[in-house]
Amino acid sequence: GAHVERYLATIRLIAKMPPLAAFSYRHNMGLPYVYPDNDLSYSENFLSMLFKMTETKYDPDPRLAKALDVLFILHADHEQNCSTSAVRSVGSSDVDPYSAVAAGIAALYGPLHGGANESVLKMLRRIEKVENVPDFLESVKNRDEKLMGFGHRVYKNYDPRAKLMQETCHEVLAELGLENDPLFKLAMALEKIALEDEYFVSRKLYPNVDFYSGIVQSALGIPVS
Repeated sequence: GAHVERYLATIRLIAKMPPLAAFSYRHNMGLPYVYPDNDLSYSENFLSMLFKMTETKYDPDPRLAKALDVLFILHADHEQNCSTSAVRSVGSSDVDPYSAVAAGIAALYGPLHGGANESVLKMLRRIEKVENVPDFLESVKNRDEKLMGFGHRVYKNYDPRAKLMQETCHEVLAELGLENDPLFKLAMALEKIALEDEYFVSRKLYPNVDFYSGIVQSALGIPVS
C-alpha cells in the first residue's frame, strides 16, 4: 500500500544522499566519480566515495567512520528546526517524500541553518591567532562581534549533543595528529576561555553542535564550500 511506498522512498532517499553529495564534491574537484561499495557501511561508503583515489579497494579509517556516524546521528536528532518544519509543512499537503525533502534541503541551505558550522570556521579564520582570542571575546561582550557556534534556543545548560560532538572532535583531532593545526588550536583555546568566562557561563552560552561539527568536518577533509 501507500505506506510501504513511502517507507521505500524514505530508504532510497537516505541511501542516495551520500552519492549525490560525494559526486558533487568529486565534480568540483575535477575527480572521477566513485560508485558505492556494498561491502562498506553507510559512513565508510561516504568516505570512500569522497576520498578514494587509485587503490583498488578503499580501506576507510574506522575511527573516522565512527566520527561520521556520530555526526549523522546527532544531526538527525535535531528537534523542530527550520528544515524539519519545512518538510512537515510541505508534507502536510500530502505531497511525495522527495518534494517535501527538497523543501527541507532548500531551508537547510541557508547560512543561519546548515551554514552555521561554516560560519564558525569563518569566525576562527578571522580571529587568526590564539593571542587574539581575549580581544575577540571582549568585542563579543561589547556587541561588536558575534560568537558563532555558541548558545542554543532550547538547551540552556550544555547541549547533550554538543558534549558528544566535543568528544568526537577531540578524538578526531588526536587521531589525525591535528591538535597543533593552527585552526584547531584556536578553536580549542576559544572553547576553553569561553567555558571559563563568567560572562558566557552566566548567560548559559556554551559551545553547541555547530561549533564542533564544522571543526570535525574540516578535519575529515570535507571542504567548507
